[in-house]
Amino acid sequence: MTDTFLTVTDLGVRFRTEDGPVQAVDGLSFELERGRTLAIVGESGSGKSVTSLAVLGLHDPARTTLTGSIKLDGQELVGADEGTLRGLRGSRMAMVFQDALTALSPYYTVGEQIAESFRRHTGANRRAAKDRAVELLGRVGIPSPARRAEDYPHQFSGGMRQRAMIACALVCDPELLIADEPTTALDVTVQAQILDLLGDLQREFGTAIILITHDLGVVAGNANDALVMYAGRCVEQGSVEQVLTEPQHPYTAGLLSSVPRLHGDVDVPLTPVRGNPPALLGGLPPGCAFRPRCDHAQDRCSEDRPQLVGVGGRLAACHFPLLASDPTDQLETSR
Repeated sequence: MTDTFLTVTDLGVRFRTEDGPVQAVDGLSFELERGRTLAIVGESGSGKSVTSLAVLGLHDPARTTLTGSIKLDGQELVGADEGTLRGLRGSRMAMVFQDALTALSPYYTVGEQIAESFRRHTGANRRAAKDRAVELLGRVGIPSPARRAEDYPHQFSGGMRQRAMIACALVCDPELLIADEPTTALDVTVQAQILDLLGDLQREFGTAIILITHDLGVVAGNANDALVMYAGRCVEQGSVEQVLTEPQHPYTAGLLSSVPRLHGDVDVPLTPVRGNPPALLGGLPPGCAFRPRCDHAQDRCSEDRPQLVGVGGRLAACHFPLLASDPTDQLETSR
């Protein structure tokens, strides 16, 4: 019996702009169980962060139309009022934002910001909230947490700010944690520390994690399942091992071919995905959105939009999936 905590079904996110509608997410579906990590992968503009903000209910309803269904432990979030969503954010679901320096307020100490979230959701007094903030800063590896709780965000290094952001997100022990590019702009040593921390906390609390990233190396070592997005749609979905060792969609294979490998011929050049992602303003043309960049495209690809179907034990949206690949030529997975 599975313990599915988050269920997203046929999610659509459309923005109303002065230049016309933008369908940022189109027909996205996935499930996430407690204690597992789902990596959402894709280029900038593919809809990864838009999806995460939709789950948290952070889009402006005056400019955004949500369709489909988002259920958190059976509770429908699409169409829920702001009071309901505000009560769930921070308590049952939380987010680690990409840029901690802009996500944290410069006017309040780090300890105050963590404590305020705890007080809002639990009703604790100031003393208990401050103690909780210091406890969380220590848990995420901040040295001298009682002293550093009195510091402002600009007094923290990049890696320490990211740890503080994780402490803010975890202060109420949420059951769902969304980490949006949590290691961007950090050096590789700090990246490893942050990812190890997320893994440790997940094992301790059984948290369900959505990891949004463009770094396939991060996906390989830190996720159970992978969902590849392109132009607001899911093009491939399955276990990390399946997706990274035997990609069935040409876009996934293109992402993999553009990643440097430790065990490869240094004289062999990388092969980036040619071209650019399509503009979403006004909608996509018929057929496969990836067709203009795909070396395997045929006439059918310009006419019929491919649907997600089972291919080799995972889902892929391609009329002509890659039926075989060399597993030794792809990223090694460690989970």
